[in-house]
Amino acid sequence: MSTSGLNMSRRIRRTPYTDRVEQHGVRGFSVVNHMLLPKAFQKTVEEDYWHLREHVQLWDVSCQRQVQITGPDAARLVQWMTPRNISKARVGQCMYVPLVDERGGMVNDPVLLKLAEDRFWLSIADSDVLLWAKGLALGARLDVKVIEPDVSVLAIQGPKAEDLLASIFGQAVRNIRFYNFDFVDFKGTRQLIQRGGYSKQGGFEIYLNDSSLGSALWDQIWKAGQAYDISPGCPNLIERVEGGLLSYGNEFTLENNPLECGMGKFCTLDGSVDFLGLKALQSISAQGHQREIRGVLFDGGPGPVCGKPWPVKADDVKVGQITSAMWSPRLKRNVGLSMIERSHWAPGQAVIVHCPDGVDRPGEVVLLPFP
Repeated sequence: MSTSGLNMSRRIRRTPYTDRVEQHGVRGFSVVNHMLLPKAFQKTVEEDYWHLREHVQLWDVSCQRQVQITGPDAARLVQWMTPRNISKARVGQCMYVPLVDERGGMVNDPVLLKLAEDRFWLSIADSDVLLWAKGLALGARLDVKVIEPDVSVLAIQGPKAEDLLASIFGQAVRNIRFYNFDFVDFKGTRQLIQRGGYSKQGGFEIYLNDSSLGSALWDQIWKAGQAYDISPGCPNLIERVEGGLLSYGNEFTLENNPLECGMGKFCTLDGSVDFLGLKALQSISAQGHQREIRGVLFDGGPGPVCGKPWPVKADDVKVGQITSAMWSPRLKRNVGLSMIERSHWAPGQAVIVHCPDGVDRPGEVVLLPFP
């Protein structure tokens, strides 16, 4: 724990898998939703990147907390929070749903899991959705119950993930479609497993509904994974940026709206769906949003750590800022994510990235994901 740089207390919650990730040599943690998130195992991010692309990894992503909404008005509350039409969602289906406030600002971008007609999980990124949902429910006097259940997500990511889990839970795992879930038996308990995760390499997430089983679940997957060159891991920055996977608090905040975040296809703005920020997003759409998330592919050799935004300029005018960046060993160039002004967001637009190491790196705007 000494390598984490964190002063531990009960305010920073351990996970059901923390003991195991410490045993496997975690090199540090960050904190998401007041909970530990492992941030490094391999010697370098590049080594971790190649392993993830070629084999299989086990990730403790318990920080991906669930906001459970149940009751007669559950669907109504969920719909009120998102511009995405959830009326046709099936039980067993997952949906990526931007959550917006009354101004159309992004509150979060969770994965919605529909467990029953009156029961939903919002698998959230790093912002306080639980209390916001409670407040909305109380203010609107909705007949719902909003809690954080004892659910801790363990991700199995990489091209060998399906073979590994089929060897443990049976061949039915292979029938789970992307962004759908089913249930498997683990030590006499019924556990939810969905095909998806925070990488583009394929994989699954197990939503363990009993924290006391965390070590046993990790151990069983780890033991079976030896035949598949399994490694402990965590979301990989290179792979995330290349895949165009956005991070709440980095690429966007409450000050951004889903149209700027490239989520227009998830927004129903014709009035057929009633949600909290409808009028605000209709107005933004009518006027035209003025910036949008893009990739920036740039040269100049490996850049420094992107701890704070880097200006992106064209003709000496700032047109955006890099919020996440990394050297891509596959593309042999730097890859970055940036909100780019409408005037300069066309693919191929030449830009200069001003890095804190004093090097101005030339590049161009590209669509996401990176090629």
